[in-house]
Amino acid sequence: MYKLLLVLFFIQNCYSQNIKPTFIFKSKGFVNDFVIDGSKMYVANDEGSVEIFDLATQKLLDEIFIKPIYTAKQTWQNSKILSVDRDNGKTLIVSNDVGPYRNVWVHDGQTLKHIINPSHKSSIKEARFIENDKYILGTLGYELSLYNSSDNYKSYTTQPEQSSFSDMVLSEDKKTMITASESGQVVLSDTQTGKILKKLKALNLDKVYQVAYRNGTVITAGQDRRIAVFPKNAKEYIIKSKFIVYSVALSPSGKIGIYSKNTENDLQLFNTVNGKKSHTLQGHYAIPTTIKFYDEKSLFSAGYENKIFYWRID
Repeated sequence: MYKLLLVLFFIQNCYSQNIKPTFIFKSKGFVNDFVIDGSKMYVANDEGSVEIFDLATQKLLDEIFIKPIYTAKQTWQNSKILSVDRDNGKTLIVSNDVGPYRNVWVHDGQTLKHIINPSHKSSIKEARFIENDKYILGTLGYELSLYNSSDNYKSYTTQPEQSSFSDMVLSEDKKTMITASESGQVVLSDTQTGKILKKLKALNLDKVYQVAYRNGTVITAGQDRRIAVFPKNAKEYIIKSKFIVYSVALSPSGKIGIYSKNTENDLQLFNTVNGKKSHTLQGHYAIPTTIKFYDEKSLFSAGYENKIFYWRID
């Protein structure tokens, strides 16, 4: 029996290990968001720019600058870039302003176009591409809108709940979106109409900070220290953490999940089919708030610091 337990312990420790980052990108400011598009990474920082990095050379290629804000104290300050997305050679950017209202910009590779400004009186938190000139906008008040910049028109505006908006992620074909709020409820909606298709079973008892949605699988990051897991073809379940869960992500297949784990800012990998935990990723200096898989064997992550970490998990 002792020998059997020793073998099982050895096998478990071979499978589960602590992983250090392979390399680290350094931003000019604290990172609020980033998106990977082909061989490039677009990083939204709080110093007024979206930095464009080459993944192969790990070098900064270019920057998209947003003009500074003139404050009520008659001083200039850098804009905070809150959200960034990419599609078909264009970059979609959300930045702050002096008051509660936000700016939305589109950069086509050469020209920066200001499509929404504070006069629209919209407290936009996230903006995501649907197609060339159509974007889903999510506000702090949990209003979701399909906005067409070609004619400055909103096809619809809907409010799934009377709760504060937390996060939004689109399916791979961009036909559906998963959204979450401070209520803990996760909602699946049609992007073209805003119609609610399904409300997932409320497994989180408090605010959901973030959601991930890949290949039919959904996972959540909860203030209640819970990761709710909704596998594609299996029954939903909960993973309990010892610390508030601020971020989650899924691999392209949806079979590998990851979540922010503890006060040491570690990340925990797990199998979404059976909930079994595997490797721990160690190296962050701040709580990880954005995680993006590149493929099944590698991912990037960032917290509110000036670093983006690259990890190999094979």
